[in-house]
Amino acid sequence: MAVAKYPERQRVNLTPVFIVLAIVLIAAAGGWYFYKFSTPVQPAALTPEAKAYVRNLGLEGVEMKATANYVGSTLVEITGRILNKGNRPLRLVELNCVFYDVNLNVIHRERVPIVKRSALGSLKPGENRGFRMPFDAIPEGWNQAMPQLVIANIEFEQ
Repeated sequence: MAVAKYPERQRVNLTPVFIVLAIVLIAAAGGWYFYKFSTPVQPAALTPEAKAYVRNLGLEGVEMKATANYVGSTLVEITGRILNKGNRPLRLVELNCVFYDVNLNVIHRERVPIVKRSALGSLKPGENRGFRMPFDAIPEGWNQAMPQLVIANIEFEQ
């Protein structure tokens, strides 16, 4: 009697596949944990020194205009000049621009630098400089009024 011979089946080693899958799952879980529980970096608050210096800064000729851009949305621009009436050069000045709805509830807050160290250098004592702040993400319901402009940060030149 003849015995049927079947070819020997080769076993596939799945261990490397399981190891790669485990590494991917661990990395995904770590990324989720980091994203979920990481604390956002809070912007710097005014130092006592900067709070005392705020009275030496002036905003002049502040105007707001809105233009339609090529995508069909509206670009709101606030322009003006900042004047350093104090005795220290400034490397950075940031404003908080607070937008309100018709019921005077805050609907959007954005922190924008109006003085940055550039090719012009720092803002020297007695000097004034123009600024432009563009906004293209103001939510619907904005009351169309000039936002509240609050000095949020000052960094002095060393």
